[in-house]
Amino acid sequence: MVHSRWTDRRRLQAFVTPLASALLAAMVAGCALKKPPDAAAIKEQALPTLKSPAQWAAPGAGAGAVSDNWLTTFHDDQLAAAVAEALAHNADLRVGAARVEQAELYAKLAGAKLYPSIDVLARGGGKLSGDGSGIQGAVLTATWELDLWGRVRYGRAASGAQAASAQADFEYARQSIAALVAKSWFLATEAGLQVEAARETIRASEELVRLADTRARIGVANQEDVFVARADVGTYRDVLRQLELGREQAIRALEILLGRYPSAAAATTPQLPGFPGEVPAGLPSELLERRPDVVAAERRVAVAFNRIAEAKAARLPAIALTTGVSAISSSLFLLKDHDNPVWNLGANLLAPIYRGGALKTQVEIRTAEQKQAIAEYATVGLRAFGEVEGALAAEIAAREREQILTQALSDNQQALSVVQTQFKVGSTDLRFVEQRQLALNATRSALIRVQTEQRVQRVNLHLALGGSFELRPQKPTAAPPSGGQPPSR
Repeated sequence: MVHSRWTDRRRLQAFVTPLASALLAAMVAGCALKKPPDAAAIKEQALPTLKSPAQWAAPGAGAGAVSDNWLTTFHDDQLAAAVAEALAHNADLRVGAARVEQAELYAKLAGAKLYPSIDVLARGGGKLSGDGSGIQGAVLTATWELDLWGRVRYGRAASGAQAASAQADFEYARQSIAALVAKSWFLATEAGLQVEAARETIRASEELVRLADTRARIGVANQEDVFVARADVGTYRDVLRQLELGREQAIRALEILLGRYPSAAAATTPQLPGFPGEVPAGLPSELLERRPDVVAAERRVAVAFNRIAEAKAARLPAIALTTGVSAISSSLFLLKDHDNPVWNLGANLLAPIYRGGALKTQVEIRTAEQKQAIAEYATVGLRAFGEVEGALAAEIAAREREQILTQALSDNQQALSVVQTQFKVGSTDLRFVEQRQLALNATRSALIRVQTEQRVQRVNLHLALGGSFELRPQKPTAAPPSGGQPPSR
C-alpha cells in the first residue's frame, strides 16, 4: 500500500510539473495589457482641427499659472463659512460621494477575480444524517482562472478608470457647488441692495407728494400733480414688493444649497465684497489637463478602451486550475479502496464555439461606446474653452459698464437735483421731475446689477480655468538620501 501511494505521488508530480511549467510560460507570454491613449492622443482624436492659441483671445487674462484658493480673494468670512456649510451638508454632494464609493468598490470587486476562490463543504451527523447514509466529512476546493488574455485585468482596469472618472466628477461637483454658493451669495446681496435703493426712491417720492400738496394748497399747482405723485409712490411700492420677494427667493435658493430649510431666514452681508485684482489665467494648452470635468471625460475614454479589450478577450478560451482535498467516512457503509485525505488537481478549458454572434456584437457595442466617449470628451473640451473666453469677455464688459454707469449715476443725481429745485420755485412741472427720478432709479439699479455681475463672472472665470476654491493638498515628494548613500532596498 505504501509503495502504491508513492507511485501515485510520483506520477502526479510527473504530470503536474510539466503542466505548471507550460501554464507559467503561457502566463508570461500571454497578453500584456495595452495602455489606453493618453490625454494628448485623446485630444488629437477628439479635436483634430482644434489648435490651442498661445494666449487667450479675450483681453483681460492675467499672466502666470492658474492659482487656487480663490475664495479668500473676496475677503468675506461669512461667504467662506457658507461654502464650508454647503460642502458638508449639500445633498447633491452626498450623492456624488456615494457614487465615488460605489465606483471604488466595483473596482475592488473586479480585481477579486484575479485571485483563487476557495470553498469548503462539510457534512456531519453520523447515522442521523439527512439521507440515512451515515456519510460525513469535508471537502476543500480551490479554483483559479488563469487570466491568459487579460480579460479579468482589463475589466479591473476599466473599473479603476471608472472610479477615477467618478472621483474627478465629484471634485468638479465640489468646485461647482462652491462657485454656485458664491454666486448665490452675491445675488442675494444684490437683491438686498436693490430693496434698499427702492426704499430710498419711495422716500424721495413721498417727499415729492408733500411738495406737490403744498404747491396745490398755495395755488401754484393743481390737484393733478398731487394724484400723479401719489400714483408714483404706489408704483414704487409695488416694485419694492417684487424686489423683496426676489430677495426672499434668492435667500431660499442659497439655503437649499447649504442644506437648510428654505425659510428665507439666512443672513447675508449688506454690501458686495471688494472686487479682487487680476486673475492669472495660464495657457490655453494647459486647460484640458487641469479641469476635473475634462479629466473625468478622459478617464471615461480609458474605461471604454479597456471594455473593448475585455470583450475581445472574452472570445478566447478560458483556462482554470482546480484542486481540492477531501476526507469522507461512513458509520454504516464500508468505503472500499478509499484513503483519507484524498487530493486532486485538474484544469478546465472553456472555449466559445458559437454564441449566435453575441461575443462579436459585444465588441462592436464597446467600440461604439468608445466613439461616444471620445465625442463627449470633445464636447466637454470645447465647452471648457468657451467658458473661459466667455467669462473673460463678460468680466471686461462688466468692468467697462461699471465705469459708464458710475458717471451716468452722478449726472442723473445732479440733473434730478436741478429739476427738483426748479419744481419748488415753480419754473417746471412734475413731469420733468418724474422723468429724472425714473432715469436715476434705472441707472442706480443697473449699476448694482453690473457690480454683482462682475463678481459672478469672476467666479465663473475661476471655475472655467479649473482653479480650486481651496488650497490643494501638496503631493509628498521623496526626500533625497542623506550622506550621498544610495537608498536601501
